[in-house]
Amino acid sequence: QVRLVESGGGSVQSGGSLRLSCAASGHTAGDYCMGWFRQAPGKEREGVAVIDSAGRTNHADSVKGRFTISVDNDKNTLSLQMNSLKPEDTATYYCAARLSSYVCTYYSLSSFPYWGQGTQVTVSS
Repeated sequence: QVRLVESGGGSVQSGGSLRLSCAASGHTAGDYCMGWFRQAPGKEREGVAVIDSAGRTNHADSVKGRFTISVDNDKNTLSLQMNSLKPEDTATYYCAARLSSYVCTYYSLSSFPYWGQGTQVTVSS
């Protein structure tokens, strides 16, 4: 079992930056795939970025060059640095995890059994 708790959301103006964190506890050793996902009102949840236990990352085209996913294995913390934020980035952001690094992609939401409660990010124009 893995417990995930997000933090760091808030309200910023367009062009601003935020850093999200996700603290993981429980079964955190071994292979993993962790990621950030977001859901805007009235829209489906979508993948933002993922990282596996080998450090390989994959970012969605919509955030590539602006967002960076990273992990601190010593602190069991997943992060998402978000720069050059746009109003269309407004959403509830969730971190998710699974205990396998096999085919770690941001569009396979159903393969993640563990989810955090979400943190709100609001970007105003």
